[in-house]
Amino acid sequence: MTKKEALYYSSEDNLSVLCKLCPHNCLIKEGKSGICRVRKNENGRLYSLNYNKISSIGVDPVEKKPLYHFYPGSKVLSVGTYGCNFSCTFCQNWQISQKTPALREYSAEEIIAVAKKKDINMLAFTYSEPVVWYEYVREAAELAKKNNIKTVLVSNGFIEKEPLEDLIPFIDAANIDLKSFNSSFYKKYCGGSLDPVKNTIKKMAETIHLELTNLIITDLNDSREEIEEITDWITSIDKNIPLHLSRYYPAYKLQKKSTDPEILKMAYKTAKKKLSYVFLGNINIAGAGDTICPNCGETVINRSGYSIKNLIKDGKCPYCGTDVKGQF
Repeated sequence: MTKKEALYYSSEDNLSVLCKLCPHNCLIKEGKSGICRVRKNENGRLYSLNYNKISSIGVDPVEKKPLYHFYPGSKVLSVGTYGCNFSCTFCQNWQISQKTPALREYSAEEIIAVAKKKDINMLAFTYSEPVVWYEYVREAAELAKKNNIKTVLVSNGFIEKEPLEDLIPFIDAANIDLKSFNSSFYKKYCGGSLDPVKNTIKKMAETIHLELTNLIITDLNDSREEIEEITDWITSIDKNIPLHLSRYYPAYKLQKKSTDPEILKMAYKTAKKKLSYVFLGNINIAGAGDTICPNCGETVINRSGYSIKNLIKDGKCPYCGTDVKGQF
């Protein structure tokens, strides 16, 4: 079993350690683990318990991350571990975020070898929360860069500034889950807080390809006012950041009714007033998964499930020549 000392912590009194990876800043006593369950204090040193540990590995379309404006139609090798620094009551992957599943060991070199063998030039850290897998993610992402393999992070964005800034140079694209625009929602339903996520989004938007996902949950974050708040805030950063509005289904500890399709349509129309690229996920509504040119209104990428028809030429709309935000 590979044992890896964690990054970003300090030694405290009585063999305790202060973890500085995420904004929880857990003070961990000897023999105990932090909120994420995967960073443990052993005799005054912090270790990553999930380093090299893979719970899930598979080949996905990049659209499944979801990334709609990052090399559409590409295949991505997706890997995940276990553990999370959130405890979302509606988690769809709670078996790996809140439990310890069956695990396999893959070194970073072995993961890169798998990608090469399958002739895939994109690697995604996904399924579980990659922030709490930090040491492995950084190592594998750095190695991927050296092998001309692009890297994708699918995350809740709950990470401190220093580790984020140290990781970004090795990440090409990210989808951040903006779960709500209400601090009390984050506290009550996620066991986290909103402001650090906003900071992560702002930082990533400066340097890498970024898309956002907002899961719209019945009666909790589905008001027009909240959609407008989210939209206005994203617009203040960059109106061209793609936003995925996703349908909620009952999962884990939250058993509310699935999101009404009419609510999703309302959210889509509301967001489209200010954002260039808005999509509906987890539901089949004609046209709501297509990329529409923000200038002429023509469809430039048609999506049916994970089948796509991409008409973009040299990053531009083929009808009016307007630049389309993304990497194509």
